Amino acid sequence: MGSSRWFTIGLVTAWYSSNIGVLLLNKYLLSNYGFRYPIFLTLCHMLACSLLSYAAIAWLKLVPMQNVRSRAQFVKISALSLVFCASVVSGNVSLRFIPVSFNQAIGATTPFFTAVFAYIMTRRKEALLTYLALIPVVGGVVIASGGEPSFHLFGFLICIAATAARALKTVLQGILLSSEGEKLNSMNLLLYMAPVAVAFLLPAALLMEENVVNIALALARDDVRILWYLIFNSALAYLVNLTNFLVTKHTSALTLQVLGNAKGAVAVVVSILIFRNPVSITGMLGYCLTVIGVILYSEARKRSK
Repeated sequence: MGSSRWFTIGLVTAWYSSNIGVLLLNKYLLSNYGFRYPIFLTLCHMLACSLLSYAAIAWLKLVPMQNVRSRAQFVKISALSLVFCASVVSGNVSLRFIPVSFNQAIGATTPFFTAVFAYIMTRRKEALLTYLALIPVVGGVVIASGGEPSFHLFGFLICIAATAARALKTVLQGILLSSEGEKLNSMNLLLYMAPVAVAFLLPAALLMEENVVNIALALARDDVRILWYLIFNSALAYLVNLTNFLVTKHTSALTLQVLGNAKGAVAVVVSILIFRNPVSITGMLGYCLTVIGVILYSEARKRSK
């Protein structure tokens, strides 16, 4: 019993560390270090996810391998991968312009966009109390935006786009891979999505971030640390997915919900301590209101079920 508890604590610690670590390192690379190539950075992440996913499933047998059974299923996975790319790239772009703390406040509104897309695409209605709980979620971000000393309009809008795309992926996944024969666990889904993402991101990086490969190589010759930053950052990006899967598997839904809500708050505190970005009382109150709204929303959904 004791060893099981310590295993779970270790998993949660790894989950928190990888999530917060990749977020902070993305911010450092894209903003502080000056590596202004978010598409290429996301491409590195997806390359690592492709290779490490295959190693974890095919060699280490962490989960049984699930096969893609039809061309139609592969097309659905490709569509999910495209939305996933849009979400991750947009999130990384936003980190060039806004602090991690504000990024996390906006990201906390994911339930609002999920509810909107679920209604538009599936006509799924929630209980009135569930929708009412979304008011503080959105209201908190409005307040946080008004009180954000480092507010940047483009950064704000692209972060909203990233959050909406993340919610859209969740809803699309439920629609496209709904039949028993097509359902994939998150590890196998990543195994198939990541190489497709690489296929999308490689031409995008070459076209939109001109000469990025030569620039990255030149930077590596001048400062070898950038190479290790990119390798470590990409490995962390995979670890986020692996630990998320394992924590989901080894904890209850309620524990996962509580941990997920707390994770954003921890990321905000750590980022402020590291980057020393200015914060206002109004901004922090807005973020707290959003977190409270997310908790109320989760509780309302649970009761309505």
